[in-house]
Amino acid sequence: MKESLTGHVLEPIIRKALAEDIGPGDLTTSSILSGEERGEGRALAKSDLVLAGIDVFITAFRLLDPTAALREALVDGTAVRPGQTVAVVSGSLCALLSAERTALNFLQRMSGIATMTRQFVDAVKGTGTRILDTRKTVPGLRVLDKYAVRAGGGTNHRFALYDGVLIKENHVAAAGGIGSAVQRVRRRAPHTVRVEVEVRNLEELREALDAGADMVMLDNMDVEAMREAVLRAGGRIPLEASGNVSLANVRTIAGTGVDFISVGSLTHSVRAADISLLISPEPPPEG
Repeated sequence: MKESLTGHVLEPIIRKALAEDIGPGDLTTSSILSGEERGEGRALAKSDLVLAGIDVFITAFRLLDPTAALREALVDGTAVRPGQTVAVVSGSLCALLSAERTALNFLQRMSGIATMTRQFVDAVKGTGTRILDTRKTVPGLRVLDKYAVRAGGGTNHRFALYDGVLIKENHVAAAGGIGSAVQRVRRRAPHTVRVEVEVRNLEELREALDAGADMVMLDNMDVEAMREAVLRAGGRIPLEASGNVSLANVRTIAGTGVDFISVGSLTHSVRAADISLLISPEPPPEG
């Protein structure tokens, strides 16, 4: 995966995580080491996974030791087998030990998201349907969660409330109807922004189409209703399926002809990938 996370985005997130864990100091490490020792950490996959978060991993160490370096590392998006080395980092032994948990927490979570995303992407392969994420992310970690989805081959939905319009059930109720909600958005939102409307049935789909929605989300509709929705939309606008999506049913949903399937579990129910970090001290110089 060529796209990377920039330092100005990463550093505030990782600094906060390091401060949470280390506080005024790592009592164990500072009691054992002088601070002069050097070492190496080898990150090993202990299960099948798709890698994501290498930039985050090394940044955690570099914030404690600017000389920390990746001696080798796989690229985000790489499918990894158990026992395979994903990264080797060298630097201050104190920094390696103190940042270990924080670095692994990020790498394991992000790789877990990428791994699950790849499973969903593979499940709909050949259908033309794309897998989307949602805003159901850990507060403060959205940029990392959504990056990990891309590493797994998925597609990002809107990043936040400010960069896309999605008129949902509660918005419709507040506006007094789908048509009214769309009209208000058209008057006030930038003309370059796509207007998506969530619908729960075929009647609401008709209302959304009549109102001129640019995209429609089919919320918790059964397969037959989704298939009929695709026919009624007739390719005029993209359709997104959402709600109760799993690996067991995602290909069936894709088979209805929807353009997108959004999967909240990619980020809200992720299982961290199993990765360990084996740290060893460098031998002291001779003489």
